[in-house]
Amino acid sequence: MEPQKIVTQPETRLHFLDYWRIIRIRKTVILAVFLLVLITATVVTFILPESFASTARIRVEREGYDIEPITGRPYQQGYDPYFIQTEFEVIQSSLVLNRVVESLNLNEAWQKKFGLPEKLKTEESVALLKRMIDLRPVRNTSLIEIRVFSDDADEAARLANAIAEKYRDYRLEERKKLTLGGLEILKEQFQEHEEKVRKAQEELFRIRKELGISDYDPASMSPSPQLEPETMRRLETLRIEAEARYTAREKLLNSLTPLTREELKKVLPTAVPDQLLTSLLQELALAEQRLIALRKDYGDQNPETVRVAAQVEDLNKKVNDRIDGILEGLRKTVESAKAEVDSLRAEVEKARKNDLEKADASRPYYMKKQELSELIQFRNILAMRIAADQTDVKIPRSSVVEIVERAVPNYVAVRPNKTLNILLGAVIGLIVGVGLAFFIEYLDTSVKTIDDVERALQAPVLGVIPQNVGNLLEEGAESPHAEAYRVLRTNLLFSRKDERLNTLCVVSAGGGEGKTTTIFNLAVVFAQAGQRVLLCDSDLRRPALHKLFKVSNSIGLTSYLLKQHSLEEVIQTTSLPTLDFLPSGKLPSSSMGLLSSSQMKDLIAELKQRYDFVFFDSPPIMGVSDAAILASLLDMTLQVIQYRRYPQPMYIRAKQMIEKVGGNLVGIVLNNINVAQEESYYYYYSGYYHDYYYTRSPEAKPEEEKAPEDKLKIKPKY
Repeated sequence: MEPQKIVTQPETRLHFLDYWRIIRIRKTVILAVFLLVLITATVVTFILPESFASTARIRVEREGYDIEPITGRPYQQGYDPYFIQTEFEVIQSSLVLNRVVESLNLNEAWQKKFGLPEKLKTEESVALLKRMIDLRPVRNTSLIEIRVFSDDADEAARLANAIAEKYRDYRLEERKKLTLGGLEILKEQFQEHEEKVRKAQEELFRIRKELGISDYDPASMSPSPQLEPETMRRLETLRIEAEARYTAREKLLNSLTPLTREELKKVLPTAVPDQLLTSLLQELALAEQRLIALRKDYGDQNPETVRVAAQVEDLNKKVNDRIDGILEGLRKTVESAKAEVDSLRAEVEKARKNDLEKADASRPYYMKKQELSELIQFRNILAMRIAADQTDVKIPRSSVVEIVERAVPNYVAVRPNKTLNILLGAVIGLIVGVGLAFFIEYLDTSVKTIDDVERALQAPVLGVIPQNVGNLLEEGAESPHAEAYRVLRTNLLFSRKDERLNTLCVVSAGGGEGKTTTIFNLAVVFAQAGQRVLLCDSDLRRPALHKLFKVSNSIGLTSYLLKQHSLEEVIQTTSLPTLDFLPSGKLPSSSMGLLSSSQMKDLIAELKQRYDFVFFDSPPIMGVSDAAILASLLDMTLQVIQYRRYPQPMYIRAKQMIEKVGGNLVGIVLNNINVAQEESYYYYYSGYYHDYYYTRSPEAKPEEEKAPEDKLKIKPKY
């Protein structure tokens, strides 16, 4: 079984011409929204009352001293990006605006100005004043512009100056209040800490007396250890050396123990140097050499030989005794070294244990002593801080707020800016209109371009039919619309995989997509090219081809399938000699059985032999099953899609139904295209061929007419 092929859809990319096409199509929406927004902006601009503005400038700095304070605190800090914004909020807060309302008596003044029945509340006046203020920083400076808008120019200047003054007064008062308040808090903390120090000292004396601690070092925060560091290092050194000696001797003893006497005689003089053992081994070696010489010269019975043999035996005994003595002495040395190591370890451990016990017993005292030291240290810091702040208060400070420019009345209205408002209305209207047009286009899922069709259906577009197509049988071969069908005919012929495929039905997803007109004109174009063509109206639901031919529909396909008339009786000739027509006939109660009958299959086989091409009209495939049956019986199927009529999923479903019944979908026909709007996409399908065809001499024959003729085999008339 072959693996299923996965078709990857190409990425959708909009060209500049796509945007221009959408703007042209939706120009009515864009123009309507543009005019609506522009007219609204113009009307609102002329309705709004005039407003005057006055501006006061102030310089705002953070707190600082004229000379360096004793504490050395960095009052003049670096740049703070949030400082100006913070001051904006302070200026617009009730802390400042309440003072402005009270100083100018705005509650009563605005009551009279607006003709109110009762005096305004301070909160209401503050809210109204806040809406009149506009604060702006001066770029790259510490200046703030306080701009006030009002319908009275004098009132705007008066309010701007009052806000600047009250903000300056507020900053001075807050600085003084914070400085003195902080000093009082420090004094209170100092008194509280002094009391804590006194109580901690009394508690320390009590604990020292109870535990009997002799503390001769006031700066010490822990008990003195029994072992001095130097003594501890010396003991550790002795212990390490003793352990090294013990380990070396034990290793030597373990290596000598398993050796034999003869091996010990060779190894021991080197491993454990001993003068007596060395002397005995030398005498033994000389005696053994002499014994060997005597035995060789005089034999074993010689008195001298016997005496030397006795001497060798005696020396061997002395050597063995000395070896045993050395090994025993080595064992004693190992035991002595181990005892020394154990003694040193016990001494160090005992000293450490005594230090730990002493430290545990005196821990409460030294903890309290450390706590007292920290309290005293913090008390001294507070005392120094209070003394420094008392001096710093007396140091003069620079002004943190300075009014650098007072507001003066400006009698030229600044609001509304009629030119700017109308211009913004035009720009916004254009942007909203274009945006709405693209949004509507985004929501429209119908077919708009050839790319939409080929991307969604994965099928080629064989032809593009323009709007307002007429009856080519009446208009003739020179009709302006005939070229579009000739292009469709050419593409259809080249799309056939086999020349024997000559039966075709045209289907559509829904009604009103131009399916009947398409198959009628396609059959006429084939007939005009010299092929023997039969057009069969197999739409047994709503037949319409007989109206285009202006003939009777009393007998036809149904009459033949029901065996009421012969094939020659139901086929009608037309004004075009190479084109015959088979009407649908009277409509039966159910057409499903007729189209799927064996009689229909035999009819198709008969017509394939008699005609070069046989075209079948059909009802919409989504509504009834007739179109699906025809698609399964005929050689080829064309799907007609009308421009901007139905959503794409509907066309995809129609294609799936054709493929499900085994139909051979050779391509798509895109119908009802507005050539004037879509010329950037379809000029090579319609306009190009139209111009190319009609700008040549009448005698010239289109090249596309000649291209497929070599492949066609014209069958004789029956």
